[in-house]
Amino acid sequence: MNKVLVIDDEKAIRSVVKEILQAENFMVDECANGAEALEKIQKEKYDILLCDIKMPKLNGEELFQKIQEFQYPTAFIVMSAHGDIDTAVNFMKAGAFDYLQKPFSLEKLISTCRNASNRNQSLQEKNKTKSKTKAHTLEMPEIIGQSEAIQKVLKMIEKVAMSDAKVLITGPNGSGKELVAKRIHALSHRSNAPFVEVNCAAIPSELIESELFGHEKGSFTGAVNQKKGKFELAHNGTLFLDEIGDMSLSAQAKVLRAIQDNKIQRVGGEKDIEVNVRLIAATNKNLKEEITKQNFREDLYYRLNVIHIHVPSLNERKEDIPLLIDYFSEQISKNQNVSKKIFDKKTIEYFQNIHYSGNVRQLRNMIERIYVLVQKDLVSIEDVELYCYEF
Repeated sequence: MNKVLVIDDEKAIRSVVKEILQAENFMVDECANGAEALEKIQKEKYDILLCDIKMPKLNGEELFQKIQEFQYPTAFIVMSAHGDIDTAVNFMKAGAFDYLQKPFSLEKLISTCRNASNRNQSLQEKNKTKSKTKAHTLEMPEIIGQSEAIQKVLKMIEKVAMSDAKVLITGPNGSGKELVAKRIHALSHRSNAPFVEVNCAAIPSELIESELFGHEKGSFTGAVNQKKGKFELAHNGTLFLDEIGDMSLSAQAKVLRAIQDNKIQRVGGEKDIEVNVRLIAATNKNLKEEITKQNFREDLYYRLNVIHIHVPSLNERKEDIPLLIDYFSEQISKNQNVSKKIFDKKTIEYFQNIHYSGNVRQLRNMIERIYVLVQKDLVSIEDVELYCYEF
């Protein structure tokens, strides 16, 4: 059970937040200022700190700096009023997990804390299962299918993997673009070096440059330590820029410079840092249309589009559905430690007649739902209709 410390000088806010999170099975403590919080976290471990920016006796910024200095392992979530948004963004640049703008909704509070909890759990699992050989070794991802469309993708991967050519992967959401990028890396001469992934759509435009290029200590409020960006972390390996079509124009300009010169500068820094990365980008957008709309740089597009791999939608390769069902069924049965379910010919044909807006990801979710909700081993068409209707 995740333990949360709520730090706010307003008792009413502390009480409401505590009541909401306790109802969601979080263990919650509270305190009225940063000095009191510092005493608590030195005595007891908290997974999540929910902290207001402006407080007496050690404010949020001062508390965050203290935590950074002795590397306290927690998800730091900033609570801020509307006028403090820029400061909250600076906290995130410096390593805070997220921020909540007051007044925040119940749903926003719960979802942010759940995301922090999931992040903590994921980090713990990664630490437990670290390889004793190569820390960066990436397991060869499987791309399932015998259709002409997917075999064309696999052949292209084999052709380009050993080169350092930049690759642009296109295709709809859920089609497997990330798997293609990971397979290229795993087959390349860089396979023992890092594979670093950046989801450009998930990072606010204010943060993307710090995320990619890092920042120097003192470059903005809350930057108490130097931070390496993803380009540096991917040195000698592969940098995967997922959903690059959502990247801001200012960040695109700096990425273009990094590609051209093999050099970057951290935010707030003046020193050029040499980087050697193999760049793979992916998007679900039509970048030529985005260029016309002036949302994407034409010069960056031609730098990235040296090798183009298009991943087909599941609707374009429905002959692969029987293989995918068997593959997902095998995976899920092992993960859940249950017997493997049987999908007869008519049920598989039913799956092949469905339109998949979410592609391979949607199919996997359907199979997993069936494993959770269908108690018998033989899955019928009626089961699919009953439990997967909303897909």
